[in-house]
Amino acid sequence: MEYYNFIKALHLIFVITWFAGLFYIPRLFVYQIEASAKPSPEKEILEKQLGLMAKRLWYIITWPSAILATIFAVWLLVLSPAWLQQGWMHVKLLFVFLLILYHLKTHQIFKQLQNGVVNYTSKFMRIWNEGATIILFSVVFLVILKDSVNWIYGLVGIFALGILLMLGIKLYKRIQDKNPDA
Repeated sequence: MEYYNFIKALHLIFVITWFAGLFYIPRLFVYQIEASAKPSPEKEILEKQLGLMAKRLWYIITWPSAILATIFAVWLLVLSPAWLQQGWMHVKLLFVFLLILYHLKTHQIFKQLQNGVVNYTSKFMRIWNEGATIILFSVVFLVILKDSVNWIYGLVGIFALGILLMLGIKLYKRIQDKNPDA
């Protein structure tokens, strides 16, 4: 068990890099979607560069981090199976499942954009970008507060965070519409 903290540290490091990828890739999607509406040759130049950036981020950072974070998480659960009997861990695993679904849907969007298929607006991608934020907040509070979490307040807090994020997106859009160079 003396290596337990090393495994925990590695799990945390890869969770952080996984989220870094999940936070940045939708921003690249926004830029790719907006570039698809530009005139030639700007469109082709931007699409090529942004596609390369997205590909490197997705396959060199995000996917490996997701896999390694999961491996170290399973290893931790094998070393401490009692965690699986705690209610907060069940809720955390539900959020991890949602994170994996979010990751897989983001992969689908990534593949579409890599093939030049634009099925979403840049506004949708700005909202999509907040999904990982809500999951991160939920998991961090669960892990830190564990059983002391009052579920009603926690649920209200997550909804309040979602509303604040949406208001922030609307405010940003208004500012951007008034000043397109911002």
